[in-house]
Amino acid sequence: MKVSVEWKGDLTFEATAPSGVPFVMDASHDEDSAPKGPTPLEVMVGSLAACSAVDVVGILAKKRQVIENYRIEVVGERPEPGTYPRPFTALTVRHIVKGKDLDPAAVERAVSLSDEKYCSVAATLRQNPTISTEIVIE
Repeated sequence: MKVSVEWKGDLTFEATAPSGVPFVMDASHDEDSAPKGPTPLEVMVGSLAACSAVDVVGILAKKRQVIENYRIEVVGERPEPGTYPRPFTALTVRHIVKGKDLDPAAVERAVSLSDEKYCSVAATLRQNPTISTEIVIE
């Protein structure tokens, strides 16, 4: 998979994924203007939540569980500002599911399957993948 990110000025970047759908990230901290998108770190954490949510919703649908409302909250722990880098040292993924006659065992199983088997984002974060850097000057 290849994702391309292009600078759009200031600290704003537009990413284009293989789907062809672009999205904007903004790391600007300018109090005079509204951010143009989430920060890259927010996108990463949101990707973890969305990856798991896709799995859980699909699994529960196959189990004929009717979801009325579902959200995921991800709480991250990081070193204090001023320490660099500031990687997450812990992430807690909280699934909040509402539905009529939901089977708690089915919900638990769906979350477990996502967490342990299907969510590629969680699996990647757990693997500590090797990251290499290349430089091309045009």
